[in-house]
Amino acid sequence: MNDLVSPETVAPPPAGAVPDTLAVMEVTARPPIVFASGEGSWLADTAGRRYLDFIQGWAVNCLGHSHPALVSALTRQAATLLSPSPAFYNDQMVRLCTLIAQQSGMDRVFLCNSGAEANEGAIKLARKWGALHRDGAFEIITMDHGFHGRTLATMSASGKPAWESLFEPKVSGFRKVPLNDLAAVEAAIGPRTVAVMLEPIQGEAGVFPATVPFLRGLRALTEQHGLLLILDEIQTGIGRTGRFFAFEHAGIRPDIMTLGKGVGGGVPLAALVATEAAAVFAHGDQGSTFGGNPLAAAAGCAVMETIAAPGFLERVAQMGAYLADRLTALSAKHGCGGVRGQGLLLALDLERPVGPAVVELALARGLLLNAPRPDSLRFMPALTIGTAEVEEMIEVLDAVLGEVTAG
Repeated sequence: MNDLVSPETVAPPPAGAVPDTLAVMEVTARPPIVFASGEGSWLADTAGRRYLDFIQGWAVNCLGHSHPALVSALTRQAATLLSPSPAFYNDQMVRLCTLIAQQSGMDRVFLCNSGAEANEGAIKLARKWGALHRDGAFEIITMDHGFHGRTLATMSASGKPAWESLFEPKVSGFRKVPLNDLAAVEAAIGPRTVAVMLEPIQGEAGVFPATVPFLRGLRALTEQHGLLLILDEIQTGIGRTGRFFAFEHAGIRPDIMTLGKGVGGGVPLAALVATEAAAVFAHGDQGSTFGGNPLAAAAGCAVMETIAAPGFLERVAQMGAYLADRLTALSAKHGCGGVRGQGLLLALDLERPVGPAVVELALARGLLLNAPRPDSLRFMPALTIGTAEVEEMIEVLDAVLGEVTAG
């Protein structure tokens, strides 16, 4: 006798009720709302309430929710071909890899599903390169407070203090140094060093940029010592800083770059990108069951082509400057600190540990914000954000900061 309940016998939840979330594994604290739809900079929950979204899936939805170019590409591709197996080329895989290579000025692209998977691949690629060209060198210098993902290797590469005792023993071979300290990087280089790996802007740490002199110095230093430079552009890439890639602001180019988040516009997609000299994987060294599937790749093509359209990135830079100006004025009014970041990846220094309270009250007012640390707010709106939406956010945040700081 089958004990499963027939779907026809299950009563639908009452209108406006929050669906039962018991089956979802607890890995983070989530508010008791369930989102059901989205358009542009707005989300709507199952009760029909709308929220202004300045998180956008942690910089994932670079074109906002349900952008027409993405909807069209996914609809068309879903009716054509979903996944022929990564053992074969498919037209969308080839097209997206070509677009990324052309925009980055790099040579080879491996498509995968998440930023952590891309960074795991970058670590493996660097170690393979060290085995071939640097007498088996395998150590990678990374940055304090950096964030590279949640696999064991990428957690080991990350510099989050809270992770130091989690899931031991972790993967060895990572030496941490302070961001923007070139002398510390040079002092950490040894005979087993193969690469330096960092984010151009440390997003999870609270939006702390690597300076242009530091990035240029790293490029010169790695070339001088015969090391690889790996840039994790998972949060900064695909137009987020006002350029296609953040490394362009420094006028350099890495040997290996990783992309994720925005490259799929909301669809799980990431990429490991390398120069010809660094692309040393042999057959069988790397793979991904869903990597390069045409559905995700079609979404990536739509994102790349939309951002490459004339004037798009210029507008991102303009809106980033506008948002920074409005946050600076708000900060002065409420006695907060400075504004950090570039383009539409910004943080407001609150100068007191009220970030979680601000986020909670803003949510109650229909505004989605993120506090990557207790004294900071992070802003990652859609790259298509408009001034009206910025002003609406500022109005809500102004009231929230007034209440929280007064309390």
